[in-house]
Amino acid sequence: MVKKLGQPARGQLPPAPAGLGGDTPVAVANRLHSAALRLLRYAREADAEMMDLDGPRASALSVLVFGGSMAIGQLAEVEQVSPPAITKTVAALEADGLAERVRSTSDRRVVQVVATEAGRAVLERGRTARVRRVAALLDGLDADDLTVLERAADLIADRLSRA
Repeated sequence: MVKKLGQPARGQLPPAPAGLGGDTPVAVANRLHSAALRLLRYAREADAEMMDLDGPRASALSVLVFGGSMAIGQLAEVEQVSPPAITKTVAALEADGLAERVRSTSDRRVVQVVATEAGRAVLERGRTARVRRVAALLDGLDADDLTVLERAADLIADRLSRA
């Protein structure tokens, strides 16, 4: 394996971006950011065999499954993409039978996007595969290390729920 110039060695995380300082919150944030990205890439490798969805479709389907149905404009906002981009993504999910558009009963001008049962099943298969992959990565850690990771996950989830 050839090390690219300017890239950290395997297993090492890059230094914090210039200009952010080196205080403890910044240093921890940098390490968490880098580790989280690597962990998500690692877990995502399970998607190809279980979901056969690209990133945008998997992400939008996840929002619909775990967040519930929503207007197409709201989905675009949550996914941080333009309305035309989310319309294309929803059309692809519809073509695969994973989501459907339904007119709102309270306002016929509003179109809700809803995950289908097939969409829920595909997403759960993918999630199961990703969790298994991450669990295999953690296999062999001692109880103290697992407790530390569990606490860190809880702290991050709590902070995100209030952000």
